[in-house]
Amino acid sequence: MLTIVAFIVALGLLIAVHEYGHYRVAVACGVKVLRFSVGFGKTLYSWRPKNQRPGQDTEFVIGAFPIGGYVKMLDEREAPVPPEERHLAFNTQPLRSRVAIVAAGPVANLLLAVLLYASVNWYGVQEPQAILASPVAASVAARAGLQGGETVTQAGFEGEALRDIASFEDLRWLLTRGALDGQDVRLAVTSREGGGRELVLPLSQLQATDADAQLFRKVGIMGPFTPPVIGDVVAGGAGDKAGLRKGDLVLSVGGKPVVDGQQLRELIRASVDGGRTVASNWQVRRGAQSLDLTVAPQVVRDGAATVGRIGAFVGAPPAFVTVRHGPVDGLWKGVERTWEVSILTLRMMGKMVIGEASLKNLSGPLTIADYAGKSASLGVTQYLVFLALISVSLGVLNLLPLPVLDGGHLMYYLWEGVTGKSVSDAWMERLQRGGVAVLLVMMSIALFNDVTRLFG
Repeated sequence: MLTIVAFIVALGLLIAVHEYGHYRVAVACGVKVLRFSVGFGKTLYSWRPKNQRPGQDTEFVIGAFPIGGYVKMLDEREAPVPPEERHLAFNTQPLRSRVAIVAAGPVANLLLAVLLYASVNWYGVQEPQAILASPVAASVAARAGLQGGETVTQAGFEGEALRDIASFEDLRWLLTRGALDGQDVRLAVTSREGGGRELVLPLSQLQATDADAQLFRKVGIMGPFTPPVIGDVVAGGAGDKAGLRKGDLVLSVGGKPVVDGQQLRELIRASVDGGRTVASNWQVRRGAQSLDLTVAPQVVRDGAATVGRIGAFVGAPPAFVTVRHGPVDGLWKGVERTWEVSILTLRMMGKMVIGEASLKNLSGPLTIADYAGKSASLGVTQYLVFLALISVSLGVLNLLPLPVLDGGHLMYYLWEGVTGKSVSDAWMERLQRGGVAVLLVMMSIALFNDVTRLFG
């Protein structure tokens, strides 16, 4: 139920903001707006505000199906317009006004994202400290010399100035951008003993195409540092059968000292040989006792790989820090994050078009609904971050030069501005059909990816 509510609220808000951008600028430009609708289909509720601007008599509507919305303006191309109202029609407005009205929807979504990111920055959010877990063996991080337990104080792309890292999520976002953009990342770290050094992660060598868990396995930084403590144990699982209990601190596995939860998870994953489990001796501390247990993980499939599982949560919660910014700094960081997400989205779309990135990165309504529910269950700040991300995606998507989108109409206006002539009706029809076909293909791929992720 939470997933459905969170999804409907997200869609309703983002669509309403998008259409309000069109509506507000249209009214400011002197265009008569006939209807402002959030949703399609049967009208659930409608009203006409009493105090509207002169010449306006807009009907506001909430439709039964919240996937979409529209602003209907007076337009000679859609219906006859009385001569006395011709100056209020959209098609009679100067080019700059039409451009502003069409662009206002995507811009409204981008401005909403800035406000949402800024709100999170002002309110503050609990995030894991930027203390690194043990790197995955043979990964980029391991080859760069990271061992686990280092605190990342500053980071940046190679050739740029380093900036302070406030949390592990801050670092994760930088690594994601670096891997997908093919840029090396420089880190300034402090070891557990207090010594500082700088190192470079050559992420450009990865030639990453997907932003998934396998990408971070290649990078080697899977998560923040966590103590190697056993959490909830599944009854009847491999850990339960071996005698592991919640709260056990794992000291060593097979005689190898264990320093953190990530290292322990990797040792468990690797405890298979040719599809058969490999039992090993675990030394654990339970209260004041030191125990020796023989653990034989269960063999399971993880994608194409065969790995070990013990049926228990591995690793205690990481150390957290409250990340909060002042009014100006928080707003500016909201602008920066919106810009970074927009550029990354455009680059990924461009790479998908030329075949350098996988089409698996496209997500549809099922994935969005799933993330909406998960983020809402984690709290207000996580839900706001989710809304900001989707708002950026909606704004960028609508600016693409596809004829059925706002970006397509801006493309027509660019042609008109350059040539002095509007696009002919014949060409308009051809382009609209092509745009619809491309959009349907994209929606089909996104829906297929949704089903694969959720049910595959």
